[in-house]
Amino acid sequence: MSTAAPIDRRHVEQIVREIVLRQLGRAAEYQPDLVVSVSARHVHLSDEDVEALFGAGHTLTAMKDLYQDGYYAAEEAVMVVGPRRRMLPSVRILGPTRPESQVELAFTDGISLGIDLPVRPSGKIDGTPGCVLVGPNGVVELKQGVIRAERHVHMGPADAEFYRVRDKDRMSLRIHSRCTTTFENLLVRVGEGIKLEVHLDTDEGNACDVDHATNVELLK
Repeated sequence: MSTAAPIDRRHVEQIVREIVLRQLGRAAEYQPDLVVSVSARHVHLSDEDVEALFGAGHTLTAMKDLYQDGYYAAEEAVMVVGPRRRMLPSVRILGPTRPESQVELAFTDGISLGIDLPVRPSGKIDGTPGCVLVGPNGVVELKQGVIRAERHVHMGPADAEFYRVRDKDRMSLRIHSRCTTTFENLLVRVGEGIKLEVHLDTDEGNACDVDHATNVELLK
């Protein structure tokens, strides 16, 4: 009959100390720079729809770079028309173009347009409501693609390691302000070359008074 060797308490304590020191060292080497952005109503367009709305051969003109590298607010805007001819007269287009056009609105916008907005991750538009887009050179009827984008946090691999999360995990965001609020179930989206940034819509940003936030925390 074999017997287990006695546990060396000093050896266990040494292992624990080494793990703790490694974690502290990692934290000292890398500190995340968290940005919380309010993503106002906007439109993503396909190349085909850009030409249909603004004329043959037209391409989007960058007006202002966004926080994520390679993304921008375009000079172009379109009218978004919902049921019973309710409309938002000028909604900014964000570039670059995408394979499918998509309209991202806050719930308040949906009420104004008469559209019951589904909450979806950006790009997941199957079975969603449509609308009509009106540009200076044409009209596009979207059969689907109008959503309220699910609140989410973009991050790179180093941020994911720091917070100990993976792509498609869920986190919470604590906003400390005059209207301190915790937003739960943020979708984690991890990608190479991506900066740490939370996207809230205008309803959420106004509800927590994010413009006057004194501190923001990402919680697992």
